[in-house]
Formats: sequence, structure tokens, C-alpha cells
Amino acid sequence: MEILKVENLTKVYGKGVNKVVALDDVSFTVNKGEFVAIVGASGSGKSTLLHLIGGVDRPTSGKVFIEGKDIYKFNNDELAIFRRRQVGLIYQFYNLIPILNVEENIVLPLELDKRKIDTKELNELIKTLGLESRKKHLPNELSGGQQQRTSIGRALVTHPAIILADEPTGNLDSKTSDEIVELLKMSNKKYNQTIIMITHNLELAAIADRVITIEDGKIVAGD
Repeated sequence: MEILKVENLTKVYGKGVNKVVALDDVSFTVNKGEFVAIVGASGSGKSTLLHLIGGVDRPTSGKVFIEGKDIYKFNNDELAIFRRRQVGLIYQFYNLIPILNVEENIVLPLELDKRKIDTKELNELIKTLGLESRKKHLPNELSGGQQQRTSIGRALVTHPAIILADEPTGNLDSKTSDEIVELLKMSNKKYNQTIIMITHNLELAAIADRVITIEDGKIVAGD
């Protein structure tokens, strides 16, 4: 079942001699439960694509459909709510709230949405993440890998339509990177979670079901 459709997506910055085409007429689809890696060199447009898919930015032209909904038809407030409920974002630098502990950071999207927290489900998720002994710790008391596990938990807790991971291992050593990618793969299999991961590391990308390669704002392989 198709969960994401990207249709003729284009993003242009600047005008005239300063014009930069970051994305150039990109189209592809992703099915529910797929794990897709998007690879490309720095400046290829892969992060721009991820931000447009997640509704963090708006395109110059083109459309993004998530579960059949054209996300750019939403106004900014509607888009923010949709993104919080249906898009899980995992960043390279974790973006945890420093005054909240592990458990509080994970449930933050539910709190913002005034949704009831299922304690049993939350505890199972924390156990799956290997954070049982760290759930009351603040981010500055955690290793980089533990912080990234927390951000993965925050992305998973809302049962989003898709998870977008932007260089999720870029700030970690190779051993911890492997563990984080294995955790993403596990969540893909255990929860049938659709994941789109941006990475420049081809070895990490190889664990995905499909690899899409971007060069100069265009898809050159894998669509």
C-alpha cells in the first residue's frame, strides 16, 4: 500500500545569477513498511528533499502526499499538527530538550497533542530502546548513542505514518552507528514502521530495502 507519493517536487533558492535549483522535478513513491535510504554527496539535495517530505519547508512546485493527503494544502498550523502526528523526525544532533529526562523527551509529542500516554506501551518501547536504566536521566547524562535512541523513541511513540531520519548516525562512532541503524531496522520490522533515511554512508544505506541516489537535485537511481 502506497503511503508516500512525491510528485514533480522542485525547490529553487534565489533568483538570477544567485539561483540555485536544490531539487529538480523529483518523483517517487514509498509503500507502507518500506525502509528507504536516500544517498548522495553533500549538496546533492537529499536533505532538502527530506525537509520537503516532512513539511518542514514548502516546495517551489510539486506535491507530497502522505496517506493520500496533499500536505501542502494545509495551512501552517494544520501542517504543524499533521507533522507532529504523522511524521517522526530523527536528526543528526538529537534535538532533545535539555531540561527533560529520557522518558519526558520521548512522550513530548503526546503531551503537546494532549494525548493519553499508554504506560505499558511506553515501558515496552523504552525497554526495546535499551534505555530502562536511563529513563530518568537528562540528555547531558547520556552518551551520544543513548541520546539518539531517545530521539528514535520520540519519533516512534506517536505511531507516525513515516519516520524521516536525517543522517541519524552522522555524529556517532562506527560501532554506535551500526547499533542505531540496527535499531531502525528492528523498528521497521517489529512495528512495520515506514522509514526514510538520509545518509552519505553507502554501507549503512545497504541495510535498507531500497536505495535512492540523488545527484544535483535529481534522482539518478532507485526510484
